[in-house]
Amino acid sequence: MTAPWTLAVIIGSVREGRIGHSVARWFVDQLQGDAPDGMRLDVIDLASLDLPEDLSGGGDTDALSERIERSDAVVIITPEYNRGYPGLLKNAIDAVTSPWAAKPIGFVAYGGVSGGLRAVEQLRPVFAELHAVTVQAVVALPYAWDSLDADGALRAPRAESAAATMLRQLQWWAHALRHARTASPYLT
Repeated sequence: MTAPWTLAVIIGSVREGRIGHSVARWFVDQLQGDAPDGMRLDVIDLASLDLPEDLSGGGDTDALSERIERSDAVVIITPEYNRGYPGLLKNAIDAVTSPWAAKPIGFVAYGGVSGGLRAVEQLRPVFAELHAVTVQAVVALPYAWDSLDADGALRAPRAESAAATMLRQLQWWAHALRHARTASPYLT
């Protein structure tokens, strides 16, 4: 058994009609089957937060920062919009700043033919600049909207093994980096 750890899952789309909730629900369902002992989950929906677009602080900025600080690892659920990721997701990342340091980040992406991978490849250098570690395994869901059933539930059996691999990588990094941060605070 491993020590308890917290995984924050951020739903990065705030658009009306988004399928981010369905993708998040699918991912959380994968965790229920493969969740390591002691894993705590914190689902953060950016659409439910008051985050100023100008990064001036206020609103829910401090609360988001505290939730990222308390997490041991983070999964970003992001759509690909016009070959990129959502602007409010970038604002949320930039508003938090220092709690990202020495945290492992995983991605569940969805979009057209690329399955959201172009958005992920743009997010990797953003997190590198913030001294976070992005894991290699990515869950990519091409044409995810075609995999929704009548109840809005996502069916993506081909992506289940990618989710399990990403979770194993996140857990390893979460424990290693938490131990390292405890032994010696990370300096940026």
